[in-house]
Amino acid sequence: MRAPRSSAIAMAAAALAVPLAAGCGGDPAKEGSPGGDRATGGAKGGTTAPARPQISWIPRFVADMSLAEKVGQLFVPTFSSQAAAQSMIKRYKVGGLIYFPGNMRTPAQTAAQSNALQKSSKVPLLLGVDEEQGIVSRTPFITSFPGNMALGATRRPADARAAAQVTGTELRAVGINQNYAPVADVNVNPANPVIGVRSFGSDPALVSQMLGAAIAGYQAAGVAATAKHFPGHGDTDTDSHTGLPVIKHSRAEWERLDAPPFKAAVAANVDAIMSAHIVVPKLDGSGDPSTLSRKVLTGLLRDSLGYKGVIVTDSLLMAGARKKYGDSVVPVRAINAGADQLLMPPSLPRAYDAVLKAVRDGRISERRLDEAVSRIVQLKERRGLFRGTRVDPGRADQVVGSKGNKATVRQVAEHAVTLVRNEGGVLPLKRRPVYVSGPQSGVLATALRREGVRTVGSVNSADAAVLTTLDSGAAGTAARVRALASKPVIVAALGRPYDLDKAGQAKAALATYSSGSPALNALAKALAGTIKPTGKLPVPAAGKPPGTGLTY
Repeated sequence: MRAPRSSAIAMAAAALAVPLAAGCGGDPAKEGSPGGDRATGGAKGGTTAPARPQISWIPRFVADMSLAEKVGQLFVPTFSSQAAAQSMIKRYKVGGLIYFPGNMRTPAQTAAQSNALQKSSKVPLLLGVDEEQGIVSRTPFITSFPGNMALGATRRPADARAAAQVTGTELRAVGINQNYAPVADVNVNPANPVIGVRSFGSDPALVSQMLGAAIAGYQAAGVAATAKHFPGHGDTDTDSHTGLPVIKHSRAEWERLDAPPFKAAVAANVDAIMSAHIVVPKLDGSGDPSTLSRKVLTGLLRDSLGYKGVIVTDSLLMAGARKKYGDSVVPVRAINAGADQLLMPPSLPRAYDAVLKAVRDGRISERRLDEAVSRIVQLKERRGLFRGTRVDPGRADQVVGSKGNKATVRQVAEHAVTLVRNEGGVLPLKRRPVYVSGPQSGVLATALRREGVRTVGSVNSADAAVLTTLDSGAAGTAARVRALASKPVIVAALGRPYDLDKAGQAKAALATYSSGSPALNALAKALAGTIKPTGKLPVPAAGKPPGTGLTY
C-alpha cells in the first residue's frame, strides 16, 4: 500500500464503524459488515446468487495499492518456515498463505505464528488450510471427524453444520481464517481415485443439502468456506494430482449431476469456490483444464450460476494444471479465465513475475486485476480481518480438543454407522465369542470388549467373525469373506463402502466410512447393540441403492 498499514486498516475500520475485534465464536459478516451471510442448509435449484454488495471503502482501498501489491494479493503460496513466509510477505506482498502439517506443531505455536505472519503484512492475510476432515486432514491437532461421506450417511444437515462449525472454531482459534472445504463433488464413480469418501454422496440433492449446511457452519465460525472442485470432480478414474482427468458428461448430465451442489453453494453465499484441474469437453472443447477455461469459470460459474465471490485455483503444483502449459503461462491463463486466487504456484517468483509482466503489457487488463483484488479484499472484510486478526495462543489450547467438540464427534460417528444387511439377526453380537480380523482389528476388538463382547484369538473358537476392510476393493473383500465362511461373517467397511459390493456371502454388512477411533468406537457400540444403527447409504453399495439403512 502507498499508505502505511495502520492508516489503511484504520480507514477500513472507520468505514465499518465496528469494534476492532475478531469474533471467533460468531459470524463476522453478521457483526457489522454489509452483505452478511445468508447461508442456508441447501438450495432448491435456481442460479441467482444472493446480493453481495460492494463495501463502500474497497474501491478506494484497492486504487491506493501499487500494481506490484495488487499482483501479490492474488497469490497463496506454501511456506517452509515462519522466516520464509515473512520473506515472501515482504518481497511479494502475498495475499495469503497455506498451512501444512510441517507448519503446525501445537495450537499455541500455530496461533503465535499466525499472529507473527499477520503482523508482517500491510493487508490482513488469508491464512488457509486443506482441512476437509476424514482422509484429507492437514491440521495435526484438530478434533478429528469421520469425513463427508459419513456425514452424508447421517442424513442430518445439523450434523454437517455442527462438524464444520467445530472445525472452523478450532481453525480460527489458531489464526487460520480460510478452509479449502467442503467438497461439493458428487461421487458417482466408485472407481474415483481422488474423491470417494471425500464426497457427501452420489445424490446431487443430498450433497447440496449437506454442503449448504457445512458452508453455514464454517462461516458461522468466522472461517471462509471454499466449495470444491468446480465444475465437478466426482466422475473420473484419473487423479488430477498425477494426470489430467477427462470427464465426458454432456451439458445436460452436468446440469443434473454436478451443478446442483455448486448452485447450493452460490445460494449459501459461499466465500470461495475452487476450480478443478479437469477437462470436460462438452463444457469447453479446447482441451484446457477447467482452471484455465474462461468458458467454465466465467461463462458457467460467473455468468450462468451468478457467482460473485472469490474463485481460487486448486494447487498449481498438481499435474492436471501443468500438463498443457508451462509454469509461467498457467497463472496468466488462470487469471484471464476468471480465477482470483492462485494457490500454491510451483515457483512464486516465476509466477509473480509472469502475472506482473502480463498486466504491464496488457495481456491481463488492469480492470480484470482490480476485480480479482476487490473480491479478495471483500472476502477478508467479510471474515472480519480488517477488525483485527490477533488470536490468543493460550486460548487456542483450550478451544482445540475441548470436551464439547469431542462429544460432537462421537455423535456424528454414531449417527453415521450404516447397517445394510443382517441375515438371521446375527447382529447385535451381545456376549457371544467373536473373532475380529482386518485393518484396525485390534482397536475394534478393544472397543468391543468395552461394550461387553468377548473376543477370541481364533475363528475356530468364535461364534461369529467380524471382518474389517479398508479400501480393499470388492474382489479382495470377497476372497477374505470366503476364507472365514466357516462361521457367520460380519463385514464392516471402514473406508469406501464399495468394498461391500462383493460381500454377498457375509451374513451382515455395515459401513462407517472412516477408520478413525470415533468411527471404530461407534461401530463397536452398533455391533454390540449398545446403540442402534441409523445411517443410510449415501452411495450405492452391497447391491443396495442410496438411502438403504437397517436398524435393530
